[in-house]
Amino acid sequence: MKQFLKAFFFIALALFSSSASIGQRYAYVDTEYILQNLDSYQDAQKELDRISTQWQKEIEQRYEAIDRLYKAYQAEKVLLTEDMRKDREDEIIRQEDEAKSLQRQRFGVDGDLFRRREELIQPIQEEIFQAIKQVADGGGFSVIFDKAGQSNILYADPRYDKSDRVLSRLGVSASDRERGDSDENTDKGGSNAGQQGSKSGDSPRR
Repeated sequence: MKQFLKAFFFIALALFSSSASIGQRYAYVDTEYILQNLDSYQDAQKELDRISTQWQKEIEQRYEAIDRLYKAYQAEKVLLTEDMRKDREDEIIRQEDEAKSLQRQRFGVDGDLFRRREELIQPIQEEIFQAIKQVADGGGFSVIFDKAGQSNILYADPRYDKSDRVLSRLGVSASDRERGDSDENTDKGGSNAGQQGSKSGDSPRR
């Protein structure tokens, strides 16, 4: 899931850097932090976990039924005619093929789970991207990087972290955040953030 999201944000945020030059303003966001504070993302993740567990249980039940069928066949094999053995073996093979096909359908590449994930997550991605764009336009930033995951940012001054502004654009109040401030104009690492609590490693603005 995280790799899926990182790929999207890397491409989306790269759009801001296409015309970057000396003298233009830069900022960054932490998309992992943003996602952790979005109820819509948490709800989507819970729904995906629920569906995945349900489908996995369905597949396991099929394999358990096949195992019982095979054990019964082994116990009765000596009593069966050649044609009866062939019929039982063909039935076991058929059910195994159906179980494998269902497994690929549910969890394979471009399978049901992948498509369901796209349905739930893509609108959230687009909403976040639009909020980032609004923050960039409103603050006059030419480039906004993503600090989350395997970014190339080795150090980032908390004063230039605009993640809380993005969350404000998304309707997440300071009291709902894992950390943050009550003023959209004060970002993580600002004076309010220093008083109310901030991400590990952030420091108050001086």
